[in-house]
Amino acid sequence: MHFLDVKTDYAFKKVFGSAESKPILISFLNALIGFPEGREVTDLTIVDPYQIPLLQGMKDTYVDVKATLADGREVIIEMQVLNVKGFEQRILYNAAKSYSRQLREGEDYTLLNPVIALTLVDFALFETEAVCSRFLLLEKERFIQYRDDIELIFFELPKFTKPEAGLQTIQDKWLFFIRNAGRLSMVPQALDEAPIREAFAIANTAGLSPEELEQQERRHDFIRLQRGAHDKAFEDGLAAGEARGKQAKALTVARNLLPILGDAAIASATGLSLEAVARLRTEAG
Repeated sequence: MHFLDVKTDYAFKKVFGSAESKPILISFLNALIGFPEGREVTDLTIVDPYQIPLLQGMKDTYVDVKATLADGREVIIEMQVLNVKGFEQRILYNAAKSYSRQLREGEDYTLLNPVIALTLVDFALFETEAVCSRFLLLEKERFIQYRDDIELIFFELPKFTKPEAGLQTIQDKWLFFIRNAGRLSMVPQALDEAPIREAFAIANTAGLSPEELEQQERRHDFIRLQRGAHDKAFEDGLAAGEARGKQAKALTVARNLLPILGDAAIASATGLSLEAVARLRTEAG
């Protein structure tokens, strides 16, 4: 068997946003969000279920799954593979937009339902060792909770390092599935239980159409290219910074040598050109 890499946007929505994904998504949300007793998800409606045409031509590295719970709460679930500019602002914007657009003009604010933005990222986001980070509106000094109407929850997958033998909770098992499904050739014994077994069945490439397989490969190619471009830009930035640092150090040394050495000797000692050293001497008067 071979399974889709569920960290890719395409596969993530297929597994969690398909018409048959309801029991999978219910288990996933209960495991990762950890609702208080009595408020667990028992039923939901998947908004905009997965369809291949909706994904064709996408140019970004994320896609979200939206669900309305039985009690009216809205959940936005997103898988993000690259830390792109504006990512954190977009998460907050989408949550606030989902919250505000519930009301029509003139309707009472008490009709607003809470919105939870659940985001899984394939990179380190916060300076903490914790896999999960949760954000609410709190009073700055006494940490009094304003309301829980908008909650942002992040899971950083690279920080989840438990092996199969160390999986204890249903949350552990879902995180292991997300992070490792694309590298597996069989369903691990620890994950061979409903509804994770059904998630593996949806992710099994043997059940995909040629169009779906082609779409998945296109998404893989796009993400690889984007990640390569991101890494190169980072490396180029580091190299440029190092070069500027060396240049600044050479100029400082050269200025200190101006009173005691000639231009040629200073150029030889610092690696600066004769013209650069001459300009320094002119500026020094």
